[in-house]
Amino acid sequence: ALPPWLEEFCAPYYVFKDAGAKITVASPKGGQPPVDPKSEVEPFLTAYTQRFAQDEEAKKVVAETIRLEQALDACASYDALFFPGGHGPLWDLADSSVNLKLIQSFWTAQKPIGAVCHGPAVLVKAVAADGTPIVKGKRVTGFTNAEEQAVGLAKEVPWLLEEALKNKGADFSGIQDWAPHVVCHGKLITGQNPASSEQTAKELVRAVTC
Repeated sequence: ALPPWLEEFCAPYYVFKDAGAKITVASPKGGQPPVDPKSEVEPFLTAYTQRFAQDEEAKKVVAETIRLEQALDACASYDALFFPGGHGPLWDLADSSVNLKLIQSFWTAQKPIGAVCHGPAVLVKAVAADGTPIVKGKRVTGFTNAEEQAVGLAKEVPWLLEEALKNKGADFSGIQDWAPHVVCHGKLITGQNPASSEQTAKELVRAVTC
């Protein structure tokens, strides 16, 4: 597993937890996934990351993630699927055949799928049962080309998320750099950047309960 961005895990985790959800955390290999070290220091710490730092129960959940294969086997028992960002998904989850099967299973069952920042990278190669890209014709957002350029990584990443989603036929919506922005299209809920993580999670909760 490649490192997620801490805020993009912590904010949704506590939104889900405070809403009474039972949370299962999965990663490609199971166990303790790494965290992007840049997200563990100022100015990127938030009330949610600070809450996590004091929460031994949450740390245990993260240290004992199940493998994606286990999540796929149990997918019928889950109500929603969520992907935090960090650049990691561009390299691992986006190409994981198990993860793509997991997404297709939720999509076929018409269960909500949420992703924030680089998390929507998992949707680029995801297809419906008939082989159609699930983002085709859907309104989505994610880390924009401009934001990637702003952090100086546009030439370091394997591909640009905004561009890749558009190439799959998505109706991509991006606003000014670092501003909160969440897009909902049916059961598909995406957030643009770290500042969007809390609201993306709240919209996912709403999609489950409505």
